[in-house]
Amino acid sequence: MEVLATAYNITPAQTRPGTAGNITAWGDTLKEGMLSVAISRDLLDSGFVHGSLITIEGYDGKTFVVNDKMNARYTNRIDLYMGENIKKARKFGKQKLRICLQIPDEK
Repeated sequence: MEVLATAYNITPAQTRPGTAGNITAWGDTLKEGMLSVAISRDLLDSGFVHGSLITIEGYDGKTFVVNDKMNARYTNRIDLYMGENIKKARKFGKQKLRICLQIPDEK
């Protein structure tokens, strides 16, 4: 699936008011270096739910965890977590990327 991708940091200006900047909408705690993404809420209907594992084209061999939700005003979008590195997030900017939901093998 192709989505618009942006990046975010754990700064008060970029997170939900009244919370510690590192707490996600689902209550998970973000830590520096985590491969985490926030998703637009419309992607919930496509199976991208809390704890889902996804791959992102261009990030070979890395698996990201869906553990945050974006504001309801956004659609068809993901936000890559970049810790406190604001320069890295700004350099990332906005990009169209292809993402793939990982379906675990049933045993």
